Amino acid sequence: MFGEPQRRRYDELVTSLTPQREPETRSVEREPTNGGEHAYRDYEPIHPRGRLGDLLRKLWAPIAAVGFLIFKFKTAILALFKLKIFATSASMFVSIAAYAWIWGWRFAVGFVFLLLIHELGHVLELRRQGIPASAPLFIPFLGAVVGMKQMPHNVWKEAQVALAGPIVGSLAAFGFWAVGEALDSDLLVALAFTGFFLNLFNLIPLSPLDGGRAVAALHPALWALGLVLLLGLTILRPNFILILVLVIGGMEVWRRWRDRNEPGVAQYYAIETWQRAVVGVTYIGLAALLAFAMSATHIERTF
Repeated sequence: MFGEPQRRRYDELVTSLTPQREPETRSVEREPTNGGEHAYRDYEPIHPRGRLGDLLRKLWAPIAAVGFLIFKFKTAILALFKLKIFATSASMFVSIAAYAWIWGWRFAVGFVFLLLIHELGHVLELRRQGIPASAPLFIPFLGAVVGMKQMPHNVWKEAQVALAGPIVGSLAAFGFWAVGEALDSDLLVALAFTGFFLNLFNLIPLSPLDGGRAVAALHPALWALGLVLLLGLTILRPNFILILVLVIGGMEVWRRWRDRNEPGVAQYYAIETWQRAVVGVTYIGLAALLAFAMSATHIERTF
C-alpha cells in the first residue's frame, strides 16, 4: 500500500515537457549492529543539479577569461578598431543591406563581393607601383572607390592601374560562371553576368571610369567618344548614377583637355609607342571578351 500512492504522485508530475525518469525510491542498506544482527539505515537519493546552473557554471570561466583579456589589452583592441579594415567592413555591410532591399541578400552578398574584387585589383597594382592606396570604401548604389595619395608617374602607369580592376574583376566573374554551370545555379550565373556588365561599363572611355583613365594612354579624343556613349545610355536608360557620372566625366574631360599642353602634363602623356599598343590591345580585347561573356550568361531572372 505504501508504494501505490507514491506511483500516483509520480504519474501526476509527468507531462509532455518533463523528461521521463524512474520514480524516486529510497535505498535501504543493512548494517551489522553490536549484537551481530542487521539494522536498516535509509539514504536519501542524490538529486541531479539543474541544467541551467550547470550551463552557467561552464560559461563563466571563458567569459571571465575574455573579460580579463579585454581589460588587459584594451589599448591594443581600441587601436585595432581604428584600422581601415573596419571602415571597409562597415561600408560593405551597409551596401549589402541596401542591395538586399532590392535584390535579396544572396544576390547582394555576391554583388558586393564582385565589387570588392574589382577594387582590390586597383589596390594591388597601386601598391605594386609603390603608390600608397586606401582600402576600398563602399558607397551604396554608387559602387566602391579606392583612394590613392599620389598620381602614377605617367599615363602608362595610370592605364595599368585602371585596367587592373576590370581584369581582376572579370576573373572573379568567370569564377562565378564556372561554379554556376557546375552547380546548375541560375543565381551564380546571373552574378557572373552582372560582374561582366559591371566591368564592361567601367571600360567606357570617360573619367572617372576605368576606361577613361586607360584610353588616356591612347589619345584624348577618345574621351569625346566616351561622352557620346554615356550620353546615349543616359537618354535610353535615364537614372541618377548615369547622370552623375556624365557630369563628373564631362568636367574631368574638360580639365584634362585644357591642361594637356602644359609642360608637366605633356611629359606625363609622353610614353613609348609599344606601351600605347599594349594598352590598346588589352582594352579592346577585354571589352570584346566581356561583351561575349555577357551574351553567354544572360538569363531571365527567376530567383
